[in-house]
Amino acid sequence: MAAPNIVNVTSIYGKTAYDAQVATSASVVLSNATGSNKVLKINTIIAANIDGTNDADITVYVTNGVLTQLFHLARTITVPADSTLVIISKDTSFYLEENMYIYAFASAINDISLMVSYEELDDA
Repeated sequence: MAAPNIVNVTSIYGKTAYDAQVATSASVVLSNATGSNKVLKINTIIAANIDGTNDADITVYVTNGVLTQLFHLARTITVPADSTLVIISKDTSFYLEENMYIYAFASAINDISLMVSYEELDDA
């Protein structure tokens, strides 16, 4: 089924997804499964370098259900040690439709934490 008409939603829930230690191979940070009958409004994605000494790169992208990379939100962007990078902010929000996923990976294991703040819109 398609995502709900956002004019007719019956509920909007504020939610947050975390990946405390982004891996060096791509993994799902947030998914909107086929048949969820929901649309997710992505408000903020923040990457934090939790390594006190070394810089690390972050890549974040959106895929569809067959893992086709649809759009890079960040590609090999350096996050300096002990700092954060705002990848998406409220003024650049976007919708994650059904059968779409946000993936991320870092250049160094356990150096980057990622947070995704979003709204779940539902018409059920």
